[in-house]
Amino acid sequence: MAKGVRLIITLECTECRTNSDKRTQGVSRYTTTKNRRNTTGRLELKKFCRHCNKHTVHKEIK
Repeated sequence: MAKGVRLIITLECTECRTNSDKRTQGVSRYTTTKNRRNTTGRLELKKFCRHCNKHTVHKEIK
């Protein structure tokens, strides 16, 4: 079976791990897909973090 071109990845908030002054406990995570051929590096998107209560950078985790 051949591997597909699109991968399901997980995006995690970068500020939740270091910020102790959050609204709630936990780490914000989103799932999305990316094209393996067009985007070879790790993806970074600005998404809303419910725990920080603001828009923060979310990075791709393995």
